Amino acid sequence: MGAEQKVVIVTGASQGIGAALVDAFRDRNYRVIATSRTIRASDDPDIATVQGNIADPETAQTVIAAALERFGRIDTLVNNAGIFIAKPFETYTPEDYEAVMSINVHGFFHITQRALAEMSRKRSGHVVNITASLVDRPLAARPAAMAALTKGGLNAVTRSQSIEYASRGIRVNAVAPGIIKTPMHPREKHDALARLLPLGHLGEVADIAEAVLYLESAAFVTGEILHVDGGSNVGA
Repeated sequence: MGAEQKVVIVTGASQGIGAALVDAFRDRNYRVIATSRTIRASDDPDIATVQGNIADPETAQTVIAAALERFGRIDTLVNNAGIFIAKPFETYTPEDYEAVMSINVHGFFHITQRALAEMSRKRSGHVVNITASLVDRPLAARPAAMAALTKGGLNAVTRSQSIEYASRGIRVNAVAPGIIKTPMHPREKHDALARLLPLGHLGEVADIAEAVLYLESAAFVTGEILHVDGGSNVGA
């Protein structure tokens, strides 16, 4: 409960991978700023929730302010919020484009810019971006060009920022999930989706949380894109 407790910001924290990340960091005694459009207040005094659209610069500013006012520091940012729409490229609508770009790109930009400014002041910190395995190995059976466009950009910026901020003591990494059991994938589709994976089964949200925690503790690792995808990035 003291000032030595580290503080992590988790975006998209209300369900799925985000909720698992909140629990995983609390298990390590981190204080957590959890944000999403639908996040509810927590009874845990070491969890502060911020409701809002992460694509809005005002939400990003509110999240950073909450971390500093409530807990006095920011050690880690996990950019988990994201939208995934799989469909043939020519069928994407302008609304699809705006939705995916707003969360996957604008949401990353606004909160990360503010978090890195704060981390730079204390010359310490860690950013983890949740991207997607299909960036490196697309699936013909599941076209998702908008995910490739936006999450591929996050892979690239992960490497770029890892170099830009290394001299300030800040690490930047990414976790690239494959197909994970989340509300994004209806249960009736799990068996068909599992057949797309070399290991033959879908991943669990805990698999992603464990990968993020590994990167959090791996002090000599930066610029890494860690695939957690049942072997999808290697082959089918």
